[in-house]
Amino acid sequence: QQSGRKYNLFLKRRLRIDKRHESKDSIFFRDGVRRIDFVLSYVEDLNKEWEKKLERRKEFESNLQKAGLELETEDKKESEDGKIFFVKIHAPWEVLSTYAEVLNIKVPIKENDIPSMMENPLDCVLSPLRLPEKVMHPEPDYFTAPFSKDKQELYLINDESTFFSPSMRNRIVNYILTRCPYETEEGKKKFGIKRLLNNGTYTAAYPLHDCQYWKKASDPNCDSERHTLYMEWARFLRFYKEQPLDLIRKYYGEKIGIYFAWLGFYTEMLFLAAVVGLICFLYGLFTMDENMSSKEICDPAIGGEIIMCPLCDRECEYWRLNTTCESSQYSHLFDNVATLFFAIFMGIWVTLFLEFWKRRQARLKYEWDLVDFEEEQQQLQLRPEYEAKCTQKKRNPVTQEMEPYLPLTSQAVRFCISGATVLFWVSLIIASMIAVIVYRLAVYAAFASLMENTQTLQPISALLTPQLATSVTASCLNFVIIMILNFFYERIAIWITDMEIPRTHMEYENRLTMKMFLFQFVNYYSSCFYVAFFKGKFVGYPGAYTYMFNRWRNEECDPAGCLIELTTQLTIVMAGKQIWGNIQEAIVPWICNWWGRRKARNNPENLYSRWEQDHDLQSFGALGLFYEYLEMVIQFGFITLFVASFPLAPLLALMNNILEIRVDSWKLTTQYRRPVAAKAHSIGVWQEILNGMAILSVVTNAFIVAFTSDMIPRLVYYYAYSENEDSPMSGYINNSLSVFQISDFPDRNKPKDNPENFVICRYRDYRYPPDHEKKYLHTMQFWHILAAKLAFIIIMEHVVFIVKFFVAWMIPDVPADVKAKIKREKYLTQKILHEYELEKLKERLCQGDKRATEKEFIATEGRMELSRAM
Repeated sequence: QQSGRKYNLFLKRRLRIDKRHESKDSIFFRDGVRRIDFVLSYVEDLNKEWEKKLERRKEFESNLQKAGLELETEDKKESEDGKIFFVKIHAPWEVLSTYAEVLNIKVPIKENDIPSMMENPLDCVLSPLRLPEKVMHPEPDYFTAPFSKDKQELYLINDESTFFSPSMRNRIVNYILTRCPYETEEGKKKFGIKRLLNNGTYTAAYPLHDCQYWKKASDPNCDSERHTLYMEWARFLRFYKEQPLDLIRKYYGEKIGIYFAWLGFYTEMLFLAAVVGLICFLYGLFTMDENMSSKEICDPAIGGEIIMCPLCDRECEYWRLNTTCESSQYSHLFDNVATLFFAIFMGIWVTLFLEFWKRRQARLKYEWDLVDFEEEQQQLQLRPEYEAKCTQKKRNPVTQEMEPYLPLTSQAVRFCISGATVLFWVSLIIASMIAVIVYRLAVYAAFASLMENTQTLQPISALLTPQLATSVTASCLNFVIIMILNFFYERIAIWITDMEIPRTHMEYENRLTMKMFLFQFVNYYSSCFYVAFFKGKFVGYPGAYTYMFNRWRNEECDPAGCLIELTTQLTIVMAGKQIWGNIQEAIVPWICNWWGRRKARNNPENLYSRWEQDHDLQSFGALGLFYEYLEMVIQFGFITLFVASFPLAPLLALMNNILEIRVDSWKLTTQYRRPVAAKAHSIGVWQEILNGMAILSVVTNAFIVAFTSDMIPRLVYYYAYSENEDSPMSGYINNSLSVFQISDFPDRNKPKDNPENFVICRYRDYRYPPDHEKKYLHTMQFWHILAAKLAFIIIMEHVVFIVKFFVAWMIPDVPADVKAKIKREKYLTQKILHEYELEKLKERLCQGDKRATEKEFIATEGRMELSRAM
């Protein structure tokens, strides 16, 4: 009986569709003429708030109609689940032209007659990477001017219904929606769709995609730009193709367009860094057999005869140096002369990347009509939340109008709470890192004992040393903790930023950005900073070890250095983050959408309306781009701050970003509702963050080469302490290990067993032997090496900074041809506007308008001459 009722309902709906002779997969009102610019959805939930929500909706929709918008409601019986109402919104020409002037939208006045750049001689070679011209440049290039209702004859208006692009239309409608009042409470107006979404009056508000992504729209009036983007951009098989940035900008708006432009440019620049990094890695690989240090460690007559002091108290045994043979060979892959070259190269690469991006950004600003762009009123206007929560008012000195404001005392209290919360969470990260360090110290003895006594691990014991096993498991544990803390802090950061009540949208984004970046910086990089700059630096020596909390003995580095452990840490955290990020970005939305659309798949396609299809997609959200930028900036930190320890990091980042561009484009085109178009002329505060990280990267890499790698001690030995002219590096290992007399061990440190009755053991340091008068004090070589390390840091930093600033000074931020085009366009635009005004004035003179005096005519002509002269 129930299935029969469902079938009858299906037949009724089918007949209703046939009666209208149209598919519901349409972007137009029922009349097939008026375009749907925005959709609101709501559910009638019969609870105690139901009547209040109904009143709000009535008032809101009434005010929208008073503002000139046209509405059409789809009853819940028409919806797939029979529960959701849809309100379709259309903005007629009068509304669009009014608000285009308010938002200072630039529109075409004349086709651009400036010749395009000279043809690139490499175009033939690069042609396989190019997209069709119609996809790359969907519109002709025009001279533009801000829209004015009084000068409509000036603009190239062929058809009023298509003059404003869909992205402009949804931006205008969204502007009205965010400012439309819906009720008055205690004499104070409440307004904005965001509040109505928060209190459940509406469940969603979104502009429509223009068609299904996998096929073109049947309506010839629809451009099917979503389908074009999917076919030419959002499929992974197109990974080698350039991005259709103009089409992205036209469909999604400048803010999303500039993100993909930046991501694409960053990926292109990574190619150079990846190639150089791969060459440095191959150099380490091919010279591995020539490395004297690992030869001596692996030599049974040298490394096999050197007895090393135990790496933990009581439980660990004495061990022979040649047991670390394989790990010392692998450490040479990353700890060689090429490391120094690559660290210096990356310091210069970062500058080139940032400077050339400024030039690319300047070109986009010209091409996308953002040259005179100031942050739009929507960004600089007061946030509705600010107006709602700030009850006190004061006069604005500029507008002379009364505006809400937050008292200074309230601001101070909120900032103190916010600062304390951020400090607490940063402390929590540091505490978790200390917990991981304690784990490393506590389990090392267990790993050492397990690998010594377990026969099944014997085949891999040469490769998987206790140090490496501890490092790998600690890195994995650290990554899990990072992800957990990250999950909670994202919500905490949004909560405390809301609590601060920022005044404008831009202020809100900037504050949230700085909080999230500070947390992510500490969260992701703290473990790498520990391995790079603290591990093995404060160990003490046998008989006088230093302890954490007087209980756990501090970790020592491998005899071949700590660089291989930093490489392991960096690889696990960086690769793990990228894999997890792609799973979160692609698979989770796909599963959610698949589950949400499972019922609709059983019905004919023309019954599944365009607004319902988009309603079932995920919401991109106001912070959608924020998380994309954050992910890439954290990756940028990995490939710059610690790149001296892992030359393959740019290659990993390059492969990830090639996938990232297609994943981001795929999910935006297929899995998310169409975002509201927004303008942006740059990547915003992220540019300053990247500049700060570029400067910090020079310092961190200088310290890594000096203190984490073994390069400086080897160079000091080569030039000052080597005694073999034929093979200057022979004897280095013996020279870098100090001697300790086992009888000097206190009971706390002495191993339980010494079956071979060793008398001395060796440890990694530069200290006098037990029979010297300065027993166990640092030798002069230690101070020579320390001085060389500090001198190296100062010299490398100064050299790289000088080159960086010289490169930045040499490369202008705006290309010369773009400057010329901007001036040319301004001149021609002014000329066209002045000629238009002159023609209007002539018409008024001919019609006998007394107000159009001869002096006014002369002044207008004079202004044109002055413009030409300038």
